[in-house]
Amino acid sequence: MNMQDKSQKSTYTITLKTFFGLEEVLKGELEEMGYSDITVLNRAVQMEGSLKDVYYLNYWCRCAISILVQIEKFRIKDEQDLYKKAAKIDWTSYFDEKKTFAVKGAIFSQLFRHSQYPYLLVKDAIVDQFRDQGKERPNVQVKTPQVLFDLYIRENEVTISLNTTGAPLFQRGYRDSVGEAPLNEVVAAGLLRMTEWDKKTPLYDPFCGSGTILIEAAMMALNMPPAIERQHFAFKNFKNFDAELWASITDNAYERPAELPVQIFGSDKSAEMMMKAKRNLRGLGLARWIDVKPDAFQDSKKPFEKGMVITNPPYGERMGEEVEEMYDEFGTWIKHELTGFTCWVISSNQEAFKSIGLRPERKIKLFNGDLECSFRKFCIYEGSKKDQFQDSND
Repeated sequence: MNMQDKSQKSTYTITLKTFFGLEEVLKGELEEMGYSDITVLNRAVQMEGSLKDVYYLNYWCRCAISILVQIEKFRIKDEQDLYKKAAKIDWTSYFDEKKTFAVKGAIFSQLFRHSQYPYLLVKDAIVDQFRDQGKERPNVQVKTPQVLFDLYIRENEVTISLNTTGAPLFQRGYRDSVGEAPLNEVVAAGLLRMTEWDKKTPLYDPFCGSGTILIEAAMMALNMPPAIERQHFAFKNFKNFDAELWASITDNAYERPAELPVQIFGSDKSAEMMMKAKRNLRGLGLARWIDVKPDAFQDSKKPFEKGMVITNPPYGERMGEEVEEMYDEFGTWIKHELTGFTCWVISSNQEAFKSIGLRPERKIKLFNGDLECSFRKFCIYEGSKKDQFQDSND
């Protein structure tokens, strides 16, 4: 892949990284976009595409963390073999010496005594090439590089890619304020897709916090690009950045509609969080359609006759034994207040889940950031139905 070639006929191997448990969800999203021949990997999917696809996916993909474009793939015999083969890559075709860069990724190999050493070898290969060509040495910036290379090594197989995204795609740009334990935006979008929410069924989040689930749902219902508020992508720092091509994707990509085509409502016991949610909603022009109220779930009445709940209650890291009591009250509230609703709950607290007192119809394992979670479906039927209640420790 020569980054100086702006031809749209070039085909690249594109890897879209995501969280564990969202691989099939991401594949489904891409298929809805019209892509095919998608390979599911661990915490990623892979496909072939053009430079236009790279830009489009960065702007429109809701369930990916980053978009990688493969530069080279090769086998190595030892540590120095990595340096030799990395030195053969034309790094100066990707970026100039005025841009900062970094090399990150994942190493699963017995060839290296220290896990950080492979990154140092590739970094040295890059700066040595600039120096050998009489160019100024580009600076390494680990935290916020302008150009980011992804190094993946499994035993003696090496893949080097360009991270075209930079800061992860869950940094949408719309959250002005968050709470102490916010739900990741990519995870929120993934949860919505997992429930097969049809963008028409009324949606309620009784633990809405700063409003992430509400906002992701509204953006989906309005077909609003998830990155509409995001200002920067790493591909803008590459030598082959095509401003006209990027403009063709972003210009007129979204026209603000006259109304939201679905009812969405949120509540949370924290008045401070409700102020944050309102600020985030206002920033996207959604506050006129989505109402949020500072109510604890115990004091809330269902906002619609029937609908869907998708919620992310506190996991209890700072609550001690109180968390099981809260889940018990939540389960009681669901049974009595939300008849006719389908309720989806995500939590990392497996013990607290037992206190809900309902048998889940589905359990899905996934991660919210670094926390291993379970996403569970509870159907609250009209009237009584014995098998929806549980006495076991399921």
